[in-house]
Amino acid sequence: MSRKDILKIALIAAVLAAAVLLVTHIGGRQKGAEAEVVTRAIRDAAVTCYAVEGAYPKDLAYLREHYQLAYDEDRYVVFYDRDLGSNILPTIVVRERGSGAP
Repeated sequence: MSRKDILKIALIAAVLAAAVLLVTHIGGRQKGAEAEVVTRAIRDAAVTCYAVEGAYPKDLAYLREHYQLAYDEDRYVVFYDRDLGSNILPTIVVRERGSGAP
């Protein structure tokens, strides 16, 4: 095998590795974007509840029942905390199950 052949193989391997890294990066960003959509849906439902009823809901079950909130509960873990009071926007954190993110 000549030096040119080895250089060609190395170049092809580098291009393939770069392509794999790019696809992985794009896939990771897409997952983050989907979690952001779920976060926005929960926040919008909570704000709508506040506008209609004068208080943020105490839990997600209320939003599901009265404001048709729906998301894939098998795919996402949601932390919803209204400990600061019914007139302060709750803390909402959405993570994909198994993502390992804090």
